[in-house]
Amino acid sequence: MGIIAFAVILFLLVQAKFLLISLAIAIILFSLTSDAIGYFQRMRIGEARFSVGVASALAVLLIASVLISISAVILTQANAIVQIVMQYAVPAQQALAELFGWMGEDVEQAVLDWLNGVRLGPWLTAMAGQAGNIVSGAVLVTLFVGFLFLERLWFSRKLTSLMGDAEKAKRAERIISSIMHRVNRYLVVKTLISTLTGAIVYAVMWLFNLELAFAMAALTFILNFIPNVGSIVATFAVAIVAYVQTSDTLVGAAMFTIVGAIQFFIGQVLDPFLLGKTLRLSSFGIIASLAFWAAVWGVPGMFLAVPIMVSVMIVCAHTQGLRPVAVLLSRQGLIDPDVDSETDG
Repeated sequence: MGIIAFAVILFLLVQAKFLLISLAIAIILFSLTSDAIGYFQRMRIGEARFSVGVASALAVLLIASVLISISAVILTQANAIVQIVMQYAVPAQQALAELFGWMGEDVEQAVLDWLNGVRLGPWLTAMAGQAGNIVSGAVLVTLFVGFLFLERLWFSRKLTSLMGDAEKAKRAERIISSIMHRVNRYLVVKTLISTLTGAIVYAVMWLFNLELAFAMAALTFILNFIPNVGSIVATFAVAIVAYVQTSDTLVGAAMFTIVGAIQFFIGQVLDPFLLGKTLRLSSFGIIASLAFWAAVWGVPGMFLAVPIMVSVMIVCAHTQGLRPVAVLLSRQGLIDPDVDSETDG
């Protein structure tokens, strides 16, 4: 029965992935912008103040404008990327094949033949189709966020009625608050770190007088939200672009070394310093979660893997029967002190 239930849930996750991805993004945006309602409520126009309903409407309008702007930028960049890929496809294949020239002409020709057999047309068509879905996804996310803000007004009352006990309702609110706090801090810190990394990559490529500096900086910014794997892919992408443009192995190796060192320092020193104890996740658990959600939801699942894993770990940590799962998902088998004291009590 457990296997059948897991198969059914997996089937539903795959079939309804567009709807569920939109809902997950809406919940994250709602969590990030819930403080905006308090900010709007504190604003005054003379002696008048915004009510909760007006503040919620302003927050929804702010989210809608941001999502529409991001969608427009992504659509524009997607078209530019398609043109760039078509422009550099043949030189890139030739440059990559030349890297294997030291192994002999036969090996170089075999690699070139294999690269020529890679069909970029279907891949570009699929990417353009995904970019087109962003607009409809932005509208759906905005609707979800709007309804979540409306439900926020009566959430505490509903939770108390659902639990049947005020103490249980408060405990559930603490769990939800813990999840929101951790996910919010992770996303804010990750955004700052990704912005810093992208800016450094742009500056390095500008110093080397290379083209596509902004595109590679944007790609680095996006990929850095994918834990562990994203920074590696971004480093190789920047090095390959530099090598293809210059056909100089030294330039490609220099870009790989510089960007790799930057990614290593930020990922191993700055990232843990800023996040602190916000994320005590197992590295193997992150990779497993990344692989699972990538198989279920594709690229969006890779971006949502860590927030989902954080939520699962916190819920399991607050549930006595599921604490072993939280221990396995944690980095050193440690649970939050407030969870331990609450369970012991």
